[in-house]
Amino acid sequence: MATTIKRKAASFRLPNYLLEGLKTEARRQHRSVNNLVEVVLLKSLYNEPNAETLAAMKECESGVELDDFDPNELDKYIYAETAEEVHSV
Repeated sequence: MATTIKRKAASFRLPNYLLEGLKTEARRQHRSVNNLVEVVLLKSLYNEPNAETLAAMKECESGVELDDFDPNELDKYIYAETAEEVHSV
């Protein structure tokens, strides 16, 4: 059974450059401008990090226990399966 989402028309005043950018991005994504704006607004409102991500963000901001990072060993970080493997890099 299909559900109909009720929508209400809204009017916004945007700078020309922003509207042109939205049109360009909508074409690139094969969307209407209306759909692109709706998706961007939904992501903005409801894309909240979970508790684990918030804790990691706070840890990074604090500067505590940060490891030195060697970009030449990136594969070891990507393919590590445990925290111990990451810390042994």
